[in-house]
Amino acid sequence: MAVIEAARTDSAAGVQQRLEQFGREVLAQAMNRPAQMENGGLYLRALVEEGKRKSLEPMVERLVGEADYQSMQQFLSDSPWDPAEVVRVVAERVAPVIDVEAWVLDDTGFPKQGKHSPGVKRQYSGTLGKIGNCQIGVSVHAVGDHGSVPLGWALYLPEEWCEEQERRARAKIPDEVEFKTKPELGKELIERAGEWDVKRAPILGDEAYGANTQLRGDLDDAGFQYVFSVDKTASVFAPETAFALPERAGKTGRPRTRLRPDRKPERVKELLARLAPEKLETVTFRDGPDGEPITSRFCFLRVRALKRWENGAEQKPREEWLICEWPEGANGPSDYWISNLPADTPPERLARLARMRWKIELDYKQLKGELGLDHYEGRSYLGWHHHTALVTAAHGFLTLERLCPRARRPA
Repeated sequence: MAVIEAARTDSAAGVQQRLEQFGREVLAQAMNRPAQMENGGLYLRALVEEGKRKSLEPMVERLVGEADYQSMQQFLSDSPWDPAEVVRVVAERVAPVIDVEAWVLDDTGFPKQGKHSPGVKRQYSGTLGKIGNCQIGVSVHAVGDHGSVPLGWALYLPEEWCEEQERRARAKIPDEVEFKTKPELGKELIERAGEWDVKRAPILGDEAYGANTQLRGDLDDAGFQYVFSVDKTASVFAPETAFALPERAGKTGRPRTRLRPDRKPERVKELLARLAPEKLETVTFRDGPDGEPITSRFCFLRVRALKRWENGAEQKPREEWLICEWPEGANGPSDYWISNLPADTPPERLARLARMRWKIELDYKQLKGELGLDHYEGRSYLGWHHHTALVTAAHGFLTLERLCPRARRPA
């Protein structure tokens, strides 16, 4: 939705007036210079207005003399304002009106030509569905029945980018930025957003995050709930596994302090093939764009996740939910998830959360298709984060326009 489309039900001047006011409110916490505020407001307007390309040069051209290209470029690439502060203010404005049910941790690809954009290399991108020349951005989004709002963005820098000083200098990568995996970047975004005035909700993510036991453990320690996809080859301890201290070696041996399981872990696929057929239950839950009821068959088991158990451990591994969907008529499960939600969580809630991650695709559709999330052409690390923060602000404005028609009328 762009300003011109909004004008079908309201005057273009009214929409622009509200956008300018919104921009002043969400940018003020991060920007303390008049030139920053002016350029930020113009950039927001150019993102929201009609125009196929949302990179800097065509946006400046569409602003018809109101913006200076050099000033806008400096504002985007080098100006010292905090993009996370813009995202925070937007999230705290939008989250209360979308009825947040989950946070989604994900990453997306930004196809690129050349090799000078920060973080770019030939790497696998789910967006491309193959290996291609691209950047990868890690993000967290709050999603609910009425929409979504990004909670943070981080540009993934491959190890060679972090090690080569010349490339770092060209891309203006700060000295304190070190190599971090995508799960590590995601964890930082989640913990930062956890300090904001935004409703906490279970974290959803795909197999790349679900397979990371360190991430799951860190989130659990920090008080976050999660429902992550896992691969059928992941290993867990079956529900009937017992953990006990082995007897000491002889009468004079030291007492054993490390628990040992009474059986080996099993792959998820084999465990569910053994136990699921007798434990399947039909669950109806709300799903889809209009929240229509969906019915499918699921199995819910309480298992313990595999860690390094060669020498035992002093405590049992944490108990988690292992969830699988086994559609009627299928030869086996279609999807698998692992979750630390409480043991008394209703099946309907587990099933709904497990299936909710698709909503992130709606976010990306608008963020990329309408607002130019992937159109940034600069070669600045900070500029990438500035651009994603301003796209987040534009997205938040359009969400509020859609959900709060009574608030549209200026006082």
